[in-house]
Amino acid sequence: MDKRNASCAIVGAGDFIGAAIARKFAAEGYVVHAGRRNSDKLEPLCKTITSAGGRCVAHHLDARQEESVKTFLEAANADAPLEVVISNPGANVQFPLLETTERVFTKVWELACKAGFLTGREAARIMLDHGRGSIFFTGATASLRGGSGYAAFASAKGGLRMMAQSMARELGPKNIHVAHLVIDAGVDTDFVRDRIRALHGDEVAADLPADALTNPDSIANAYWTLHQQSRDAWTFEMDLRPHGETW
Repeated sequence: MDKRNASCAIVGAGDFIGAAIARKFAAEGYVVHAGRRNSDKLEPLCKTITSAGGRCVAHHLDARQEESVKTFLEAANADAPLEVVISNPGANVQFPLLETTERVFTKVWELACKAGFLTGREAARIMLDHGRGSIFFTGATASLRGGSGYAAFASAKGGLRMMAQSMARELGPKNIHVAHLVIDAGVDTDFVRDRIRALHGDEVAADLPADALTNPDSIANAYWTLHQQSRDAWTFEMDLRPHGETW
């Protein structure tokens, strides 16, 4: 592994997509700074990365809070120059419209949209001083269309997409690559497999083809590919889905 004097900060380093991104960038030599509200849950990820020869630093982080985001990114940059920031908080909930309370709507917006704004703005403050960097946002099917029961989630993810697009237009000429990834897929997680069992039964869940769901490692590879692009051909939006997905 070639060690790099650079850090990759992941806001919302969950057990699946976030963890896979952390492992990928650590394997490529980056110091990974992983943040989530329950930072103790990052211990297995950090141990895995360390045992593979990499370095991962766990942080308590509330991505909805300005000072928390600022402190997290500044700590990552103080350790090694901040080169990559990935905004990946989870906020996927489904509620019928009349059961969507103000509290639910606000919480989902804070996680899926406000957190992205705070992350992107604070990352840009640091990267503008360096003269380069990559800021990537995890989107979803709901970034492009609103589904029944997803008024809160779709509005937040749609807002995140437009915010990222505005940011890309402003920061691209300043050598900061901003990209938005639409994960239009069932990601291969315990949560998704449990939902499939609940909806279709154990037999259907057990007989799923190996590539019917998207492997988090495949998503992490897409983030790495974006970061490797030359600036004469930067991608703003990349959509990912399994080959058999209806779209």
